[in-house]
Amino acid sequence: MKLVADSGSTKTHWMLMGEEGERHCVTVGLNPLFADREVFDSACRQVVSDLEIGEKVIRKLFFYGAGCGTESSCQMVRQWLQDALECEEIEVGSDLLGACRATCGREPGMVGIMGTGSNMCYYDGREIARRRVSTGYILGDEGSGNHIGKRLLKDYLEERMPQGLRAMFQADYPMEAAAFIDRLYRQPNPNRFLASLAAFASRHKEDVYVQRVLSHCFEEFFEQTAFFGEHALLPLHLVGGLVTSFEPEMRRAASVKGVTLGTLTPSPVGGLARYHGL
Repeated sequence: MKLVADSGSTKTHWMLMGEEGERHCVTVGLNPLFADREVFDSACRQVVSDLEIGEKVIRKLFFYGAGCGTESSCQMVRQWLQDALECEEIEVGSDLLGACRATCGREPGMVGIMGTGSNMCYYDGREIARRRVSTGYILGDEGSGNHIGKRLLKDYLEERMPQGLRAMFQADYPMEAAAFIDRLYRQPNPNRFLASLAAFASRHKEDVYVQRVLSHCFEEFFEQTAFFGEHALLPLHLVGGLVTSFEPEMRRAASVKGVTLGTLTPSPVGGLARYHGL
């Protein structure tokens, strides 16, 4: 019995492979920058229940997660998972490495993540050979769900959003300005909250203003390919939840910036299962 997990800041997709075939479940995101040991324990209990693991021992667990970009964070997550799940072997890596292995396998390529947050790298077929520093939802995450949500909320609060659309935003999110500020600066997981606002853009993406916001955010993301020099000429594979909602807008922005797109997939779990021979 083997288990693969892809974890972002908002949700974690788990896939179990055993004698009875494959089973899937989804739990909350397990980014160790925002989720503590108690959250990991709760998610693991849900996994055991939803996947009907019972007393069975998991031979191997491959966990790829946001916030697992350093050896110290990987060690901490590995220990939390080991304490919560009975596993013979656990491998922990970053969500970006998982995206690379899922889309490129053992071939070189450019890979980007576009979900709650965003990231991009050049993968040489074995490991991430070149990557930008991830500056998180405050300074970075261009083109991500929280970037789109941040732009929408700022324009809404500063009354730059068109009036008709502003009325619809207010109806969907009936909060005073002070409540929004409190949610962002005093409550946990502000990145997840901002990313949730991107759903408004998805519902109204035919609006001219929303199209302008999406173009701005996605073009900023694709501008980051300049950092990778000649590697940027390779097709860029994209992984993440935004692919499902905004694929046409992403393709237009990539074309504007001269970026060739490769495969676009909302979840890397299937590709990771193939990579690990499950």
